[in-house]
Amino acid sequence: MTSGSRQSAAPSRRPARSAPLRRLTARGREESHRVASPLELFFDLCFVVAIAQAGVQLVHALAEGHAGQGILDYAMVFFAIWWAWMNFSWFASAYDNDDALYRVVTLVQIAGVLVLAAGVSRAFDEHDFLVVWLGYLIMRLAMASQWLRAARSARGAERTMALRYAGGVLLCQVGWLGLVLLPEPARPWVFLVMVVAELSVPAVAEKDHPTSWHPHHIAERYGLFTIIVLGETIAAATVAVKSAVDEHNALGELLPIAAGGLLIVFSAWWIYFVVPIHGHLRSNRQAFLWGYGHYLVFASAAAIGAGLEVAVEQAVGKAHISTMSASAAVTLPTALYLISVWALHARHFKVGIAQQLVLPTTALLVICCTFLGEWAVLAAGLVSALAVVVGVTLTARMVARESAPREETAAAA
Repeated sequence: MTSGSRQSAAPSRRPARSAPLRRLTARGREESHRVASPLELFFDLCFVVAIAQAGVQLVHALAEGHAGQGILDYAMVFFAIWWAWMNFSWFASAYDNDDALYRVVTLVQIAGVLVLAAGVSRAFDEHDFLVVWLGYLIMRLAMASQWLRAARSARGAERTMALRYAGGVLLCQVGWLGLVLLPEPARPWVFLVMVVAELSVPAVAEKDHPTSWHPHHIAERYGLFTIIVLGETIAAATVAVKSAVDEHNALGELLPIAAGGLLIVFSAWWIYFVVPIHGHLRSNRQAFLWGYGHYLVFASAAAIGAGLEVAVEQAVGKAHISTMSASAAVTLPTALYLISVWALHARHFKVGIAQQLVLPTTALLVICCTFLGEWAVLAAGLVSALAVVVGVTLTARMVARESAPREETAAAA
């Protein structure tokens, strides 16, 4: 998952689709018109099923006043979902040959995430992670088989790298058994240890030979998944508002939440895509920090939808929590999203202290909105939208200042 100058020879174009089975060799980093494939889009869409299940369970935990345990379970389940998605995405960017076997193994991974999704409710309600582990096992065995297949077609340092990946994936899967076999008090510590182990696998595997992932393709894959997660957030909030209106006829109480939620999601989309990030993905360090940091981006974006559902349930009296707690379920993940996107994207392209402070200041103001009672969500939405307006205005002024001297020089000439 790292970048570097030491790349093995790789074809500059996608292999010709002349045979159902082909060697799984590295693709060229400089391929033109490298875009997400229909299989990758299908893969993303199926992963959202698991994310939606995690969101539903988070809503139930927050609405019942079990925020601490609910957030911990959500973080654990979401890590499994995100890490499996991320491993596939970076592997596909470097090795996707789109033959029949590659497609079948990818479909097996999709089946694994659906099994994982089926076990999410049991993981939250009974703290039983067996079905989640089995789904993760299916995904990880499929991923290891892809790396072994890549190793079969490789030589030297590249083959060693692929074998390290396969071994690391399988070894970590054994470690995750701790969530199934060990007593409940030990599981958070197992989770922390295994997170460190999982995140270390790419660094160890690629220390002698980096994979040839494609910056444009990776940036597009992450952007598309962000769109899907934000879309799921809108869908979940819409269903919650519709159900509340149908059951309680509380349109007046729900309009501020609906309007604020839309402004938050629209602003989240705008802020994420305001700059093209692929040009930043060049060095090993940048690739790791950017790729890993998206755990917070995806998890917080999905949690915004859960928070909006909680706010709706609290507004109609279905949630057993205070208005402030319901508001925090929206404002805190929104603030985390803003800070994460600033740290990973925006700060690399902002010029001057004013531009750099827009998103951190917005995150702080969104948190302050928590204390505004029933108007908290709407206020957070307005603050988020204002951040977009301020950012666009500052950028326009900077462009105008830079273009003025050039125009004067051209006129003088």
